[in-house]
Amino acid sequence: MTYLDSLFSLQGRTAVVTGGSSGIGRGIATALAQAGAATVVVARGRDRVDETVRELTDAGCRAAGVTGDLSSADGIRRLAEDATEPFGEPDILVNSAGINIRPPYAEITEQDWHDTMTVNALAPFLLGKRYAPGMAERGFGRLLHISSQQAHRAFVGSGVYGVSKGAVESLVRSEAEAWGGTGVTSNALVPGFVLTPLNARLQEDPDQVAALAARTMIGRNGLPEDFAGAAVFLASPSSSFVTGQSLFIDGGMSVH
Repeated sequence: MTYLDSLFSLQGRTAVVTGGSSGIGRGIATALAQAGAATVVVARGRDRVDETVRELTDAGCRAAGVTGDLSSADGIRRLAEDATEPFGEPDILVNSAGINIRPPYAEITEQDWHDTMTVNALAPFLLGKRYAPGMAERGFGRLLHISSQQAHRAFVGSGVYGVSKGAVESLVRSEAEAWGGTGVTSNALVPGFVLTPLNARLQEDPDQVAALAARTMIGRNGLPEDFAGAAVFLASPSSSFVTGQSLFIDGGMSVH
């Protein structure tokens, strides 16, 4: 084993990545699989899941796909069990699946609130509750969440989406406290504006896209592959002393 392998290799580990067939989730699923983890790609659409798994297996990775629906507690629980079928209990859970319902604030409905909070906040909570006890018994576990700038600041109509991501970052701290000392850590990655299907509506306005890029210090908007290195680090043995943290992957937007 080389020195870098001892720090970052995920050989022998199993990962479950929700939202793993597109955007940031796909970028992270690819990175974890390339680092050696047997990776379960979880999403709603069978075609995109199959395409992602095919690309990973063609590259020599161990990967499998599971389709499921995170829009209800029952659906979350079913998916949690289904995701253990290909490779067993996970050592790494990445909560990347999310929905972005953002009508004008005065038009937000109770159903919008319920739907957003279920997928974006309840699913990470229930999946963590399901998997973390086993991780603790084995002495190694990584809970990794995808948050948002809108957990920290309101812009371009944060609405319920921003609230849900604020809940996710509070969940990170609660999980870090709950599982401290067991070998299980919980952390979040905080994107800036990233060019993904989740932001397709905003990308229809090139002036808005350019304005968001101008808010960074790097001078561009994010891409899914920008999250690969940070995700591998937070999933790896070398991050064992990092927990309860929110790491901004935003080109400097948060400090501009």
